This record gives sequence, C-alpha cells and structure tokens, in this order.
Amino acid sequence: MKAKLVLEDGTVFNGISFGAEIEASGEIVFNTSMTGYQEILTDPSYKGEIVTMTYPLIGNYGINDEDIESYMAHVNGFIVKEFCTEPSNWRKQSKIEEYLKENNIVGIAGIDTRALTKLLRIEGTMKGIITTEDIPEEELIQRAKEAPGLSGRDLVSEVTTKEVYTVGEGNRYKVALIDCGGKKNIVRSLVGRDCEVTVVPATTKAEEILSYNPDGIMLSNGPGDPQDASYVVKTVKELLGKKPIFGICLGHQILGLACGADTYKLKFGHRGANHPVKDLATNRVYITSQNHGFAIKEDSVKDLDIEVTHINVNDGTVEGIKHKELPAFSVQYHPEASPGPEDSHYLFDRFINLMNN
Repeated sequence: MKAKLVLEDGTVFNGISFGAEIEASGEIVFNTSMTGYQEILTDPSYKGEIVTMTYPLIGNYGINDEDIESYMAHVNGFIVKEFCTEPSNWRKQSKIEEYLKENNIVGIAGIDTRALTKLLRIEGTMKGIITTEDIPEEELIQRAKEAPGLSGRDLVSEVTTKEVYTVGEGNRYKVALIDCGGKKNIVRSLVGRDCEVTVVPATTKAEEILSYNPDGIMLSNGPGDPQDASYVVKTVKELLGKKPIFGICLGHQILGLACGADTYKLKFGHRGANHPVKDLATNRVYITSQNHGFAIKEDSVKDLDIEVTHINVNDGTVEGIKHKELPAFSVQYHPEASPGPEDSHYLFDRFINLMNN
C-alpha cells in the first residue's frame, strides 16, 4: 500500500507502508545505529517521535522477546529505506512488519532516508505526518504544522509505571529508581551489580521514596522536555544530599535543573550508538549510545555547586555533570547501552561505590 510522509515545511516523501495502516504524527528524528531497532522501538524516550533509521536495511535479524526495553513500542512512527521481509537469526520469533502491526505502529519504507536526514540536519527537527490515506497534500501539511511537539507536554506521565514494583529482591544494595520512562537494561545493569531495585512512579514524593530506605536513588531516562517534568525536579531537589543520586539522559537533565542549571532544545539531537564523549577528568574518550533532543546549557552551570564532567566531542555539548559537594552525578548518554557500546558500564560501579561510602 502507498504511504506518504509529509513535513511541516511542505516537503513530501512518497513510499510504501508497512506495519499498521493508520495515520500518525510526531516530531521527526533520525537514529544512526546500524542495529538495535527493536530496543529503539521499545525505548519510552521516543514517545511522541517518528524515528528515521539512517542505516538502509532494517529488520535483518527479526524480532524476539528478549531485546525489548519496555512493555510496548513507544515510537509514533517508523521510517526506513528498506525493511527485511525474510530475516535470519536463531533468536528470531517474528518479523519487524508483524511487530509494528501488533503494536499499531505505522511504518513507511522506500523513501530517500539520506535526503530526509540531511534536511533535518540543515533545517532542524520538525514535525511530520505519515498516512496511507489519499488526502490532499495541503491538508496534510497543515495537520503536520498543528501536530503537538515535544515541549509543553507531560510525556513522562504517559510512560511512567503506574505502581511500585521491586526487582532483585533480597540483593545487597537498595536502589529506588524514579521511573520517567526507564529502559529495562538500566534495571538489569543494577540487578547484575547486586542491587534490589524498587521502581516508583515519577510522581512519587521525596518522603515516600525515602521511606523505602534506599542506599541510592536512580533517575531514569524518559521522553520530552525536562522542564515539563517540574514535579520530578522538585522531588530531586528535596532528595539532594539525602542519598547518592545517579541520573541518565532525562534524569541527567532533571538533576541539572534541580541544581539550578538550565536546559535547551538541540537543533536535531543526538540519536545513535557511536557518539564520542570525553571524560574531562581523564581526557579519555568513550563511544556512547545516545538518544536525546535536549541538553544542559553549559553557561548555566557556572557559579553553581555542579561542574561539567563530560562533553560531546562532536559539538561540545554537556554530556555529564556532578555535584561539587554532594554524592550526585549524571550523564546525558546511556551507559546501559541497548543498543550500543558498553564502554561506560563503569558508571554503574561508580554509583555502587557512592552507596558503599
């Protein structure tokens, strides 16, 4: 079936649909990962976004039940140059087209994803719409313009857990994880280091979190503009100094806001599994997995009780901070990977050391 991708600037891409035959709008972003499409589809941080894969052939190894990062797919739509109809892998349980249909996600293939990516890099991220219906392009352009963006929406409340649950019960370290849309591999990484992880909704108050008597507090990744999650920022302010804190991605931005820094939207964001980040303490460069469209303003950190610890080698943006006096630190990238390199697993060990101290 024919499908169209229409951007708010009037650009139109014609292709074929795969997955659900529905109409979907969202902010168009691109990810440069060659693999890991299943983790990307199920990462709650992509809520509200239509993801373009720059690698030309997606779906080669199929879908399995083990590589999911949450209980469902969260992307609004999926854009590829070509999808594999006959995947080959011993772990394969279904095909990507079948998975998109099951999760009611619209996909479009057969478009020039290189041209689309270049456009987004030059003009910046923009809203768009995918449809399989025969609708006049002028109407679709207007719909794309009127589609909600990422800012001004509390997307965290749409993906956070609705109830408290515990994983790794009986393990040595007690960690409270504030779930802003966290990936399963964050929990796996903690449990693998002998942590009992109590996952709490993002709306949980500081007093209740402390009632679990955690040894440390984890701030997860999640979707949207961190300034729209002001209730989490307030909670983190109250938790600072009470317990060691480790933030990842959105959790990093929230820690920054709680410490008085400011955030801003990037032109086209960082999404991929090969972003170089420099640790300013050691000058060592790590290859990292990233997925974010917002960042902490470096100038806003000056004269605060926090300092920048990591920067992005490509564009110099802030990739990590730590508190000068209190046991609190965070990184903008994903040390748990999934997909991506495992260079930064040591950060979980640093968190364990803070809890030991």
